[in-house]
Amino acid sequence: MKNTLIRTAAVLGIALSLSACSTFNRTPPAGTPLADVTAKLGKPDAVYPDPAGGQVLEYRGQPMGQYNHMAHIGADGRLVAYEQALTSENFAKVQPARWTKDDVLRSFGRPAEVSRDRATGDEVWSYRYKQDGVWNSYRNIYFNVRGEVRRTDDTPDPLLDDRSKGL
Repeated sequence: MKNTLIRTAAVLGIALSLSACSTFNRTPPAGTPLADVTAKLGKPDAVYPDPAGGQVLEYRGQPMGQYNHMAHIGADGRLVAYEQALTSENFAKVQPARWTKDDVLRSFGRPAEVSRDRATGDEVWSYRYKQDGVWNSYRNIYFNVRGEVRRTDDTPDPLLDDRSKGL
């Protein structure tokens, strides 16, 4: 009797866990119309025009979270892709001297922090993220006076990385 109750409780616990996963999975499938995307995900924090037509919706996790979700809507008004934008793989796509602030906004959304590089005067946009899925980091993107990406680098996140504590 006791073993039966334990097994029943375990099965119910697993079933509830699996149903919770589907309840919290808010990602609409590709092809979903824009109205249904915003009905499911809510009002975006920002909307950026896509030069190829369509638009990109930002669901912001910055400044304290390590994510920004971007919903790419095609010219036909349907969802093309929904992704967590702040990854090492996505940041590797940034092309210095070719990308502008608009490209960065469309790709990653608004940064956690904006500052100036004292040595060059470049504007620096910093995004809090998990570098390689492990390290609490900032991806810093440096812009020249024309708003073009000059360079990028990673630094430990001063709020979340233990290496920055006690300095």
